[in-house]
Amino acid sequence: MLQSEAISKQVRQALDEDIGTGDLTATLIQSDQCLRAQVVAREAVTICGIPWFDESFHQLSPAIRIDWRVSEGQQVGSDQLLCVLNGNARTLLTAERTALNFLQMLSAVATRTRRFVDVVEGTGVQIVDTRKTLPGLRLAQKYAVRCGGGVNHRTGLYDGILIKENHIIAAGSIEAALRSAAEIAPPGVFIQIEVETRNEFIQALSAGARMVLLDNFDLPDLQDAVTYNRQFLGKPAVLEASGNVTLDTVRVIAETGVDRISIGSLTKDIQAADLSMRFYDEASSAAMTSSSLICGNK
Repeated sequence: MLQSEAISKQVRQALDEDIGTGDLTATLIQSDQCLRAQVVAREAVTICGIPWFDESFHQLSPAIRIDWRVSEGQQVGSDQLLCVLNGNARTLLTAERTALNFLQMLSAVATRTRRFVDVVEGTGVQIVDTRKTLPGLRLAQKYAVRCGGGVNHRTGLYDGILIKENHIIAAGSIEAALRSAAEIAPPGVFIQIEVETRNEFIQALSAGARMVLLDNFDLPDLQDAVTYNRQFLGKPAVLEASGNVTLDTVRVIAETGVDRISIGSLTKDIQAADLSMRFYDEASSAAMTSSSLICGNK
């Protein structure tokens, strides 16, 4: 879980962005009016983002009551009730969009990750994210990947070394790049190198690589790399496949025997989950317009 300070900061920035100098439309509602609302899933999703959702309301009014009927990371079906809110109507209206933005976006990441995880179930492979995240929301999105059963790659440029093509060119060779990385890596920081051909892969293993990213290898080359890695005289390296991985191809990639599959689309190509918040009349449980609602929190 993210630290509460990080969540609070992200929510504050989002609220400031939306509210600005004040919510003009909310002033249509009486300032002392209290209402109830419910959030419902309109499609099957893996729920993620409850702390951000709650914080969005509580930063405006700690008195808002939120009764969750599901838990973080839970898979829910279409039309399932997620939570019931009770409190000041203006606050509910003002925080609604920010709260739903977080819940819909993070649930989408968790849901997409869970789909990939489910497809490769039984293979032992890990589904891994990348740094292809929405600016300012990396930690939140990586948390959502974990909620969906995935595994985080490095958080940023500071907690892991990934040697790519341009690093190799600048260093002069694969061997030189790995040697330099070993000299500067802080304790506990992993070193991974990306290769694009079988020859580069063999060079990397011979130079002592412990983690190798096989970029855009086709299936025969992936299988060959796994076999070579297992037969290598040194300790086998951790092999990660990457590049144009889809739900249709991830299973066959996993069955080649690689250890990890990294997928940028987990956090990059997402469509917000379909969730809806509506005020309701508790007596009839019917959805109502805001103009006809009465106080439910005296």
